[in-house]
Amino acid sequence: MSTTASTSSPLRHLVSIKDLSDEEFKVLVQRAQHFKDIFKENKTNDFQSNHLKLLGKTVALIFTKRSTRTRISTEGAATFFGAQPMFLGKEDIQLGINESFHDTTKVVSSMVSCIFARVNKHEDIQALCKDSSVPIINSLCDKFHPLQAICDLLTIVEKFDISLDAINKGTNSKLKIAWIGDANNVINDMSIACLKFGISVSIATPPGIEMDSDIVEEANKIAKRTGANFELTHDSLKASTNANILVTDTFVSMGEEFAKQAKLKQFQGFQINQELTSVADPSFKFMHCLPRHKEEVSDDVFYGEHSIVFEEAENRLYAAMSAIDVFVSNKGNFKDLK
Repeated sequence: MSTTASTSSPLRHLVSIKDLSDEEFKVLVQRAQHFKDIFKENKTNDFQSNHLKLLGKTVALIFTKRSTRTRISTEGAATFFGAQPMFLGKEDIQLGINESFHDTTKVVSSMVSCIFARVNKHEDIQALCKDSSVPIINSLCDKFHPLQAICDLLTIVEKFDISLDAINKGTNSKLKIAWIGDANNVINDMSIACLKFGISVSIATPPGIEMDSDIVEEANKIAKRTGANFELTHDSLKASTNANILVTDTFVSMGEEFAKQAKLKQFQGFQINQELTSVADPSFKFMHCLPRHKEEVSDDVFYGEHSIVFEEAENRLYAAMSAIDVFVSNKGNFKDLK
C-alpha cells in the first residue's frame, strides 16, 4: 500500500489524513474548493473538460454499511468526471462471504478505475489496498473517515474566510474547534486535518473513553509543527470554552445499537446545548457529519443560526470530486493538476 508523500509511487490510496503531508492535504481542500466553484458557477467549459477525464470508465462503490451522504456524493463525483458509478452493496457481491477479500479485490479492481470502500473494519481497508490494482478511497471504516475531513476543512475555510495562501505560508489560523463526544473515526481524521491547518483542537470525551494512542502521538507532532494547541479532556465545558467551532457525532455508531442504553448513560452531560454554547465564542459555528440524534445536540443548536450542518453535508460532493481528481485522474500526483 502506498500512502507516502512521494509522487513517484505507481499507486496511491487515500486511507487517512495522517498519511498525507500537510501540503498534500491542503491541495485536496483547494481542489474541493475549485470544483465547488465550477459546480456553483455552472462553468460549462470546465464541466466538459472534467467530464472527459474518466469518460467510459467505471468507479466501484463497495459499501458494507448503509449511507446517504457518502453514496450520493460519490456517485455524483464519479458522474462529474464522466465515469459510471457501480454500487456494490454487501448483498450484491461475494466479498468475504463465498469469496475471499483477496479474490474479490483482484477481480473488481481489474475492471474499474478506482474503488470507494465504506466498510466496518480498518483491516478491511488495508486488505483492499494490499490487493487492489487501482486506487482505494476510504469512504469510512472504524478507524478513519478522510472524505469527511476534507469536507469539514472546506466548510471551515468558507465560513471563517480563511486564506489558503496564508495557511500554505504557515500562518496560524487562531481558530479553536471543540469536539464533544466519542473518540471515533471522524475525530481521528478531523483532528489531524485541523492541526495541519493550524487550528487548535480540544477533544472532550466521557471518562473511560480515550483517543487512540497513534492519533494522539501524530496530533502532538503536528501541533508542535504548526503552533496549534491540542488538548484532551473529559470536561465538556472546558473544551467548549472560547471555541469557534463546536462539533459532535453519533454516540451510538452503526453496529453498536445493542449497547445504546449503556452508551447514552455514559454520555450524559455531553449533549451540545445552551450550557455549552454559552461558553463558546459568541460567533461560534456548529458542525455535525450527520445523521444526527437529539441526545448529541439540542434542536435549538442543530437548527439554529450558528449551525452549518447542511452546508457541510453538501461539501461532501466536492470532497469526493477532489479525491477522484487527485488519486484517480492524476494517479496520486499532487502536482501538475489541471
